Amino acid sequence: MARSVFMEDLDAFTYRERVADGAPVLIPVGSIEQHGPHMPLSVDVLLSKAMAGAVAERTGSLVAAPIVYGYKSQQRSGGGNHLTGSTSLDAATVIATAKSLVLELARHGVRKIAFVNGHYENYQFLYEGVDLALGELRLAGTEDVRVMLMSYWDFVDDAAIAELYPDGFPGWDLEHGGVLETSLMLLLHPHLVDMDRVADIPPAVLPTYDLLPARPEITPPSGCLSSGAAATAGKGRVLLDRASAGMVTAIRSEFGM
Repeated sequence: MARSVFMEDLDAFTYRERVADGAPVLIPVGSIEQHGPHMPLSVDVLLSKAMAGAVAERTGSLVAAPIVYGYKSQQRSGGGNHLTGSTSLDAATVIATAKSLVLELARHGVRKIAFVNGHYENYQFLYEGVDLALGELRLAGTEDVRVMLMSYWDFVDDAAIAELYPDGFPGWDLEHGGVLETSLMLLLHPHLVDMDRVADIPPAVLPTYDLLPARPEITPPSGCLSSGAAATAGKGRVLLDRASAGMVTAIRSEFGM
């Protein structure tokens, strides 16, 4: 049987050996968030874990069990936290979770950690948690832990965007439930996608500011912010290959591998 890169599949002794050998640990971070009528609530978890797995295979890394819940869905990037199904954490909890995991992995002896983020709204709170953990470790005399934070879509290059969006790119904030996520799901988890239920809509027109409480009427009824109708598994392959290759390069560079 092939050796798994997923920490949850390993026995504690094998995990301990891999850590002692210097393996980096990648932490997928997702959310439970609505992704329209054609995809499940777990999209962000599934995709961040798959991306981390693809990167781990090429870097000798391990993939920690994912952080399943994420920060509150925002109306201008995820449809909004008012939509039923989106089940979110507050900022303090996301920060505390990121901090705790860095401290736990450091306690295990891990010195190279990377968060692989799959939910747009998580990023700054992961950053804060990591920063607090590193400060605590330094005060305790541990100064050799390094942590990267990566959102996988940031590694999709301009050439891939031009290839995948010939009619124009709506921007990553409006790609919620659109071509990117739908294509990756068609590649990785096709049985969880119902293309007959895709909402073929123009990109949402939203204000350039946030208003609280949210106004539900400005979110498209589907909860998606752009159409996934043009998604294909072939596009998913391009996205997976380009994004994972970019993350592999970054990890090798920053971690000296």
